[in-house]
Amino acid sequence: MVRMPPLPPIDPRPARETTVAVVALGANLGDRRETIEQAAARIARLPLVDDVRLSPLHETVAVRPDGPDPDAPTYVNAVALVTTRLAPQVLLGMLHAIEEEHGRERRERWGDRTLDLDLIAYGDVTSNAAHLLLPHPRAAERLFVLEPWLDLDPDAEIPGVGRAVDLAAGLRSDAAGDGDQQSESGR
Repeated sequence: MVRMPPLPPIDPRPARETTVAVVALGANLGDRRETIEQAAARIARLPLVDDVRLSPLHETVAVRPDGPDPDAPTYVNAVALVTTRLAPQVLLGMLHAIEEEHGRERRERWGDRTLDLDLIAYGDVTSNAAHLLLPHPRAAERLFVLEPWLDLDPDAEIPGVGRAVDLAAGLRSDAAGDGDQQSESGR
């Protein structure tokens, strides 16, 4: 009688397909560039993350609820394309934990911050759940998200909204037409 090695236990959870998530990174306090690079490296070390591609860094004017604030510290923004098998809500929770590791405090909406990580898109997933809005509801209005994303993927598209290149062109045209720079940068 030949003994065969035991079969490995069957994982009752179905295997999740690899998905590319779009994460926006921003900081306007501390060593902004170093913080963005450290955050991207930390995302790459998350479990079930296979790859992280970080865009070039962009410097932008801070935006407050009432418009651009040239007196506030400027932001450094980037976008990362994250190849992952993490569920979107799990990835979002881990992004919040990374923000906290970098001293993020949520005191003021659109306030200064050491690190801001936004889940912009997760493949073609759409969600209107209060704890998981996908795609990000204001991504189409933010050149500081669209431009770095286009640096990585010229064919980028916000699910259900449109092509990033067309959205960015529309924002640039609007800004040139009425002088409103709010869409171009900041929070």
